[in-house]
Amino acid sequence: MTPQHGKRPAPRSGARPGYPEGSRKGMEPGFQGGFTLIEILVVIVILSILGGLAAQTLLSRPDAARVQAAQTDLRTLSAALDVYRLDNYRYPTSDQGLNALVERPSGSPEPKNWNPGGYLKKLPDDPWGSPYLYENIDGRIELSSLGADGVEGGEGNAADIRLSEL
Repeated sequence: MTPQHGKRPAPRSGARPGYPEGSRKGMEPGFQGGFTLIEILVVIVILSILGGLAAQTLLSRPDAARVQAAQTDLRTLSAALDVYRLDNYRYPTSDQGLNALVERPSGSPEPKNWNPGGYLKKLPDDPWGSPYLYENIDGRIELSSLGADGVEGGEGNAADIRLSEL
């Protein structure tokens, strides 16, 4: 009997599909397929290397996340200060500070239309646990965080973060 065009002949008994005629690989009684110890060790080593690289990348991210959180806080404080200014026709003085967003400030100039509920529920600290800095110089405000080192200046994660530079 001749095979039809485009069809493969069925394998003879004893031959496994994908193996040459007469091959009985994997057909022996008691044979169990699986991985050798070397193959498993190679996979473990590769996964360990990849895990180490991933951990190194993830461990460097908290610093970047703190900088991003500080930038977001500065923008939020700026928006609250803008609403304060809309209500009271000026920003709080440097002496009144950011606390004017939470409690009605005393002293001059007295805010005539201060919102009884305040402008923020509470003042956030920067991601490094220090208060944000506020200055009002001739009606221009500057908000900043001193960064990871808590002192003016610095580089990288220790650099100051200023609203005017965002």
